[in-house]
Amino acid sequence: MIGTLGQIDYLASAGRTPWHRASALGKLLLVAGILTLAVFAPSLKLLLAVHALAWTLVVTGRLTGRLVLAAAGYPLLFAALFVAGRWDGTWVTPLKLLLRPLTASLAAVWLVGTTPYPDLFAPLSRVLPRGAGDGLFLTYRALFALLARSERLWRAFRLRGGLTGPARRRLMLAGEGLGTLVVHGFERSQRLYATMLLRGHSGRVCGCRHYAEWSPADLWVVLAGAALATMGALLWRTP
Repeated sequence: MIGTLGQIDYLASAGRTPWHRASALGKLLLVAGILTLAVFAPSLKLLLAVHALAWTLVVTGRLTGRLVLAAAGYPLLFAALFVAGRWDGTWVTPLKLLLRPLTASLAAVWLVGTTPYPDLFAPLSRVLPRGAGDGLFLTYRALFALLARSERLWRAFRLRGGLTGPARRRLMLAGEGLGTLVVHGFERSQRLYATMLLRGHSGRVCGCRHYAEWSPADLWVVLAGAALATMGALLWRTP
């Protein structure tokens, strides 16, 4: 898991496609439109067209196939159970139920794979309360450290025989390991906050506004948005 998140973070910062150079605000609006049509599209043709657009964005964003399958395939596991419960004997309904979460997840993977995390959280901090926006910003970075520590802890359990023996002993060790992670996370957050205060923290983590700075690369986002709007207008009432 940490490898997948780390690769997404690297691609978002090191990518050289026009999508990487486009403003975060434009891409957020485009993804919002894709999500809206993916959820509310009444026709299968419109849903297929939006799904094709999402794949086009992912392919032209030069995201690796393994990464896309790993990050976008998770919703299919849960959607499969829902499809099994809603199957009506036709292939149209299961296809719609599978395409909706897959399209949304592909759009989300494209967004986070082409946009550095500060540009994603900066506009959110304008909408959410200051504490919530800053908390999301810091939690994202702390997640990598906690995942790395949990993997080292899990490896130590395996090497020292912590996964063998009675179930009661294994549950006790798992609880102690979880407690260690909680204490470590609390101490790390305290040290981080103290460091921020020493360096002149003003009450807002990300006050940048370059997420809304338009560039020539935003023309591609505008074209993709125009294509999305055309699909919605032409195929909304198509069966």
